[in-house]
Amino acid sequence: MESSAEDYAAFEEKVKRTAYFDNMSPQVTESVIRSALDQFAIVKSVKFIPNNIGPNSLPQSALVELDSAKKVKQVIAMMKQYPFMMSGMPRPVRASASVMEMFDDRPIKPNRRMKCCWLDQTDPYFEVAMELKFVTRKHSAEITKMHELLLKEEEKLATQQAETLKVHYKKFRMIEGIMTDKTAHTLARKYNLAVADE
Repeated sequence: MESSAEDYAAFEEKVKRTAYFDNMSPQVTESVIRSALDQFAIVKSVKFIPNNIGPNSLPQSALVELDSAKKVKQVIAMMKQYPFMMSGMPRPVRASASVMEMFDDRPIKPNRRMKCCWLDQTDPYFEVAMELKFVTRKHSAEITKMHELLLKEEEKLATQQAETLKVHYKKFRMIEGIMTDKTAHTLARKYNLAVADE
């Protein structure tokens, strides 16, 4: 069904107001994205792009429509400068400008004509089609392997962060214990130091 010129122009404006976010934790939800981006812009809509090629633990991506194209550029520039985390995961979110091909509900360009046909093995384009099919399978396997390596690195980083947090918590509890059992006051009296009361 062909769309009108007005519908297509409105869609083009929507694409300019939409940012593409990827490398997000699978735990990130629409409300998490809205609360994370509310400090920069008004979030009009969030649409997650389904992952149909791998396990659910792979990073997910989403199209996030903001209130203006200017805000989209600002958010993208900010995320390129600073690591931006969502859901406390050691996975910095990446942002880029969206393109029309990312939208599954994009309207057909007015006056566009498409022709589809089956290729016979004698057709000169048959070899090109087979090569594209081979390259697509190869890229899919490479992406799967790359995601496996990324997940291993993130699990290692998450373990390191958890261990660091435990150490800091243990130190905090030890300091709190010293202050609670009056050890600090005893040492202060012995060395003639002043200790602030709690």
